[in-house]
Amino acid sequence: MDKFQTFLLVAPILLFSVVAHEYAHGYAALKQGDTTAQSLGRLTWNPLKHIDPFLTVILPLVMFLSIGVAFGGAKPVPVDPRNYRDYRRGDIIVSLAGVTVNFILAVLLTLGVIALGLLGRGVPPIAHSLSLVQVMFAYGITINLLLFVFNLIPIPPLDGSHVVKHMLPPAWAVRYERLAGAGFLLLILLVTVGRGALSALLAPVFFLDSIAERVALPFMLASPWTT
Repeated sequence: MDKFQTFLLVAPILLFSVVAHEYAHGYAALKQGDTTAQSLGRLTWNPLKHIDPFLTVILPLVMFLSIGVAFGGAKPVPVDPRNYRDYRRGDIIVSLAGVTVNFILAVLLTLGVIALGLLGRGVPPIAHSLSLVQVMFAYGITINLLLFVFNLIPIPPLDGSHVVKHMLPPAWAVRYERLAGAGFLLLILLVTVGRGALSALLAPVFFLDSIAERVALPFMLASPWTT
C-alpha cells in the first residue's frame, strides 16, 4: 500500500477525530451555559464548518509525507468562558471535553477492530474489505491517542494549559496566561527542533498504543497492524 492509498484511509478517520474533539468542546460549553458555538453554527458534525486550511489539510498532509504520521487539527470552536455558570469548573470541563472524547474514541476503535475481526472470520467473503476498515481503525487509535496526549501538554493554547492555570496561585496564573502570545511559537519549536522533548512528552501515546495493539492484534485479518 503506497503513501497515497494509506492517506486515503487515514484522512477520513483523522477528520472525524478532530471534528469530534471540537464538537465536544462546543457541546460542553453549551452545557456550562455558553451558547457561542451554537449561535455561530459551529455546534455541528458538518466537517465543512470545522475545516481549517492549514490545520486540517496542509499540516496533516505535510506531516504524513515527511514523517509518516498524519497529525493535525480542526478550526477551534469559539467559546466564551465569561458565560459559564462557574468559570473555573466550566473552563476545566470544556478544556478536557475534547481529549476525553479522543480517548473514548481510541477505546471504541480498538473494540471496533476486534468486532470486525470476528465478523470477518465468520463471513470470509467480506474479510478483505473488513481488513481495510481495520487498518483505518488502527490508524484512528493512534491518531486519537496523539490528540489525547498532545492536547494535554501544558503549553497555551493547548487544552492542558487551561487545567494547569486553575491549579496555580492567582499571581502565577496571570503570568502563565501571558505565555499564550508565544504559545504557537513554542509549539512550532517543540515540533521542529525540540523533537527529543516532544518524544518524551508523547511517551504515553506509545505506551497506550502498544496496549491497544496487544489487545486487537489477534483479531486483525489479512492486513498487518500498521499504526
